Amino acid sequence: MSELIRVPDIGNGEGEVIELMVKVGDRIEADQSILTLESDKASMEIPAPKAGVIKAMKVKLGDRLKEGDELFELEVEGEAAAAPAPAAEPAAAPAAAEKPAEAAPAPAAAAPAPAASASVQDIHVPDIGSSGKAKIIELMVKVGDSIQADQSLITLESDKASMEIPSPAAGVVESIEVKLDQEVGTGDLILKLKVEGAAPAAAPAPAASAPAAAPAKAEAAAPTAAPAPKAEAAPAPAAPAKDGAKVHAGPAVRQLAREFGVELSAVSATGPHGRVLKEDVQVYVKTMMQKAKDAPAGGASGGSGIPPIPEVDFSRFGEIEEVPMTRLMQLGASGLHRSWLNIPHVTQFDQADITDLEAFRVAQKGAAEKAGVKLTVLPLLLKSCAHLLKELPDFNASLAPSGKAVIRKKYVHIGFAVDTPDGLLVPVIRDVDQKSLLQLAAEAAALAEKARNKKLTANDMQGACFTISSLGHIGGTGFTPIVNAPEVAILGVSKATIQPVWDGKAFQPKLMLPLSLSYDHRVINGAAAARFTKRLSELLADIRTILL
Repeated sequence: MSELIRVPDIGNGEGEVIELMVKVGDRIEADQSILTLESDKASMEIPAPKAGVIKAMKVKLGDRLKEGDELFELEVEGEAAAAPAPAAEPAAAPAAAEKPAEAAPAPAAAAPAPAASASVQDIHVPDIGSSGKAKIIELMVKVGDSIQADQSLITLESDKASMEIPSPAAGVVESIEVKLDQEVGTGDLILKLKVEGAAPAAAPAPAASAPAAAPAKAEAAAPTAAPAPKAEAAPAPAAPAKDGAKVHAGPAVRQLAREFGVELSAVSATGPHGRVLKEDVQVYVKTMMQKAKDAPAGGASGGSGIPPIPEVDFSRFGEIEEVPMTRLMQLGASGLHRSWLNIPHVTQFDQADITDLEAFRVAQKGAAEKAGVKLTVLPLLLKSCAHLLKELPDFNASLAPSGKAVIRKKYVHIGFAVDTPDGLLVPVIRDVDQKSLLQLAAEAAALAEKARNKKLTANDMQGACFTISSLGHIGGTGFTPIVNAPEVAILGVSKATIQPVWDGKAFQPKLMLPLSLSYDHRVINGAAAARFTKRLSELLADIRTILL
């Protein structure tokens, strides 16, 4: 039996197909990688959920995909033998083609067939990620409605995003098992659907008639109708939402807004029920770009525009080579530029005496190796920073979109920068405060390996409260790391060196670690930053104080 394979949960966003690993006719195994997607944060390989033979590919290189999009048609092993049975029904089609006058009634004769094979199917909430429960904020169908495959049934809203749940099949709604404002999770029953199993068999009957083939493609063409709201954008746009957190928009729209650096509360919604569409975001960006273009040049603009760097023909001065940036590098550069422009950065520099810490680390190397991990300075930094994020909660926070409140987080997830050939990646270790040093060492090593092998998922790179960027293995005495918005601080670590330190009587050789703390001055003031690096230096000087 043929089965349509779709994109699994890849987080809140889209990915571009950068590699196809299979072709039509290939026999594949369960969990075999079939294609590679590249999002704005990571590259990931998508595995096949089942073994079988590829019958048809639904995607090509360069396509942008999101969760639920069609990938390919798979002849599932073990079920293929049952597939030819229904094919016997359309066998009479060629005979009908010989009598044109009677060809038209043929589809009508086939119409009663679906009723005989109709079955009721339970439609459940698919995997909605690690967010747990989500609230139903919109019911899009009612009992008796005839729906198409991939038509949206309900809209869920979690603490991180809103998402529409599509129907996996076409049919008629028999009953609805949920209600508005109900909290549901993965696997919960949404509705019962009467599936018309034999309906597709009617399409092949009029083989000689070109127009008759159109209904067979109608379902596949349905998504092209999506741009229709674009025509409605001009007449009566709704007023912009008051609060960005309460804007009615899907995950893909929110992702697009983040990529453009657009505050959704400023966008006029033209979708049903006040929903912000992708087209609305694009129109807003176009309008703002036009305003910037029409604004007076230089200082007369009041600071609203940034003078561009003049283009230079470098080939006039000698031989050059133009090396294209990878997509990850381009997106990373865009994100860093956005953070630098939006956050008033200040960097606090300090040094920590890690002489005893290094002695402790070396003494524990044997125990770590027995546990199968390598104990570096990173787990010790992670543990110390996690302790401080709880002690100084303004560093474990984000500025609210309104700019009028600070959102303090009760969890401690820390990202750490990994240098890869394709660009800088920042995987995230969750619940750092609840893990041992050896657990942190093992998890950091595993995530770094995934980053270098392009195996990181979107979930591996989301949710950080704070970031550590270490250049100690390379060198340097200090640098200014850029805050990874919407975080409010980032710790830069340089190479530790032996330095003479006065103890009141004489100079003693001490291993000193340079620290560079960049922070968002809108949330954190200079005194708080100085307290952070001072306390961090104290913890690193004697990590046993974490136990107090």
